[in-house]
Amino acid sequence: MSKLTIVASIVAKEDKLELVKAELLKMIDITRAEEGCIDFNLHQDNENPAHFLFYENWTSRELWQTHMGSAHLAQYMAATEGAIELFTLYEMKQIA
Repeated sequence: MSKLTIVASIVAKEDKLELVKAELLKMIDITRAEEGCIDFNLHQDNENPAHFLFYENWTSRELWQTHMGSAHLAQYMAATEGAIELFTLYEMKQIA
């Protein structure tokens, strides 16, 4: 399988914005060091600061799945439980 692109959209509850942002930022360096991670970039919407977007590229779906089972992702999930309004994840492939 070719490179896997992940686009993850996260909307924090308004009163939990800073908590969610801090927890998302904690994942950056450790994820970038993971095997298979090509890039892992976090964005924040200019108009809606509660909306975050990860744009990620992985060498394979299998290595991304390893990331999905990682301890630091589990810690993020526990820390932000009840703080997320909406989460949408897209698994994509580059076609051009």
